[in-house]
Amino acid sequence: MDGTETDWGNSVYLNPPFRKSDGQNGKGPTAFIRKAIEENKKGKDVVIMINTNAFINMLIEAGAEMRSMGRVKWLDAETGEPWKSPSCTTCFVLRGKGKDKL
Repeated sequence: MDGTETDWGNSVYLNPPFRKSDGQNGKGPTAFIRKAIEENKKGKDVVIMINTNAFINMLIEAGAEMRSMGRVKWLDAETGEPWKSPSCTTCFVLRGKGKDKL
């Protein structure tokens, strides 16, 4: 059964694959996250457990605000040329005490 191709129940616990594999018909975590968002838009609750880099967890645990910056085409520091493939980028903001929100 392909979990990205079926309707989910009213609440779902999701532990998506960490990488693409034949066991998921070649689908990786992105396909399952897209499906989770689609099901959530239908009013369903979704809990997702997924691996992350340690520094991301450190920022979350420190109370950082997060904003998606989309896919950024960074410039190479040496050549000034844009990278061939844009990378998904997140902005993290750690505020000092008593500061207003952005």
